[in-house]
Amino acid sequence: MRRLFVLVSLLLTLIVLAEKPIKIGAILPLSDITGRQAANAMKLAVKEINDAGGVLGRPIELIVMDDEMKPEKGAAAVDKLATVDKVDFFVGGMSSSVHLAQIPILKKYKKITVWIGAASYKCEEAVGADSDWYFHLHPWDYLQGESYAIGWKAITEKYPQVKIEKIFLAYEEGAFGTSSFKSYQDEFELAKQGTGVWTGLMKDLKGGPFKSAALGGGDYRAMLLQAKQYDPDLFIWAGYDADAIPMLSQAKEIGFSPKLFVGAPPGWPADFGKNPLSNGVVLYGMWAPALKDVSAIAKHFWDAYVQEFNEEPATYFAPLGYTNIYFLIEAIKKAGSIDDKAVIQALREIEYESPVGGVLKISPSRIIKNQGFRAQKILQWQNGVQHVIWPFEYATANLIYPFPGWSTK
Repeated sequence: MRRLFVLVSLLLTLIVLAEKPIKIGAILPLSDITGRQAANAMKLAVKEINDAGGVLGRPIELIVMDDEMKPEKGAAAVDKLATVDKVDFFVGGMSSSVHLAQIPILKKYKKITVWIGAASYKCEEAVGADSDWYFHLHPWDYLQGESYAIGWKAITEKYPQVKIEKIFLAYEEGAFGTSSFKSYQDEFELAKQGTGVWTGLMKDLKGGPFKSAALGGGDYRAMLLQAKQYDPDLFIWAGYDADAIPMLSQAKEIGFSPKLFVGAPPGWPADFGKNPLSNGVVLYGMWAPALKDVSAIAKHFWDAYVQEFNEEPATYFAPLGYTNIYFLIEAIKKAGSIDDKAVIQALREIEYESPVGGVLKISPSRIIKNQGFRAQKILQWQNGVQHVIWPFEYATANLIYPFPGWSTK
């Protein structure tokens, strides 16, 4: 009887796979850990879905293209996927600068797009309010800034010794970094007027640009010396994973050790936690590996990813890429077709429990109608492990404060 059941299941799977596939086009920077692991996670999700029989009796075909972190490559990839591969849906994304070049092309085709990257408010402005086909899952930069303020307020209440008044933001000079600084400037102006989420916390703000190592830079000394002279309570850098280790190395070199050393890249080097410079570094992110200890779906994702690729996911773009596929497929399943109107409505209605921690539900942001996640988490590297510090319901460790600096290295 068991053999017959297995044979019938295999036959049904083969029948599904013989049907015309639903094509999903993904565009990611494959040389960057965020893009590579997001692509892997998408492939894992597609494999699980196809192994379970596909959706609507059809298999899923994922076509991944590399944008190389170059705007012109990202824009060309949209054209190619739409006209040559004739995909039904677009997913993916990381860089805001790349996405700004893609948006006019996406508008030309108006295929349902579920995007996990591009945090810059400039991208939201470029998409506009009338693009019903566009869904953005990653929090916009201003939503992230608001969530950080909420988190730091909660942390200062729990840990009274923590003071956050002077903030220095080091930002990569592209769209991602500059828009991050602009969001902080906007919040600072509100705080000075006694309004906004940073009121009572941010009493002074300075910023300094740098050229990211991911884009040919890598010398941060002038900016770090400026930050050291300012002596902030909270030092934040907004760049890419390639900046993480050289940023810390050069900070150690000049003796800059702020009480809170915070990194806000979309992803971190795979072995960053093994570097002794990492201990005590705070980071902003949507996910941490330690979530597998408090979330069943995060554990399933972790175990399946490690088994499939023989490596550990090191960036939140991995579970976010997995979410990217499943969220779209759940909507197609609910819609009962791939008709645009039906899928758009379903995407707005479903709630998906994500391995990044929390439930994904669509609601309007400042401009677009279809925004997903609205907050990031505050995390910290402790003895090689990335722990959740806030929100407290997902916390896996207490905050190490102040930043241990270089005396223990």
